Amino acid sequence: MSQAKGDRRERELVNELDEAGFAVMRAPASGSATERELPDVLAGDGEQFYAVEAKSSSGDPIYLTGEEVEALIYFAQNFGAKPRIGVRFDREDWYFFHPADLHVTDGGNYRVKKETALADGTDFAEFVGASEKVTLDELGDEDGDDGPDEDILRVLNAVEQGVMDVEEAARALE
Repeated sequence: MSQAKGDRRERELVNELDEAGFAVMRAPASGSATERELPDVLAGDGEQFYAVEAKSSSGDPIYLTGEEVEALIYFAQNFGAKPRIGVRFDREDWYFFHPADLHVTDGGNYRVKKETALADGTDFAEFVGASEKVTLDELGDEDGDDGPDEDILRVLNAVEQGVMDVEEAARALE
């Protein structure tokens, strides 16, 4: 990815966070000729404070060096912010990860695949507190449904074993 595209994506993230009510700034000279490693974006809403390393890709996996992630964690701890890796793949929204949730390669680098971002990442709305992710398992727990009805399973098992015919099973289940 070109530096210009990366800069554009960082500015896009800053604008989206600003629109969501965060005080936000893009760190000057992040990732370039500075002695101190700075995160790309600092954002806070009075309750949550984040130091974000932002990366984008056209579709290939996104890689971060171990040094980038260590510097982010170090800065965030000293600043009092939560470290986050923000990733954006073309034609997708931003997704966020705590560094500990990323895949570590054998070489000590970090990797985020597009499929992982879409399945496991915190989407922008959840990141800014506008929504909360709910899993299918959690939805099942809300209505007290702990799985299939035991009576139905017994009837189906009886049909499978040949102890009960299908018509008899249908009547039993009515």
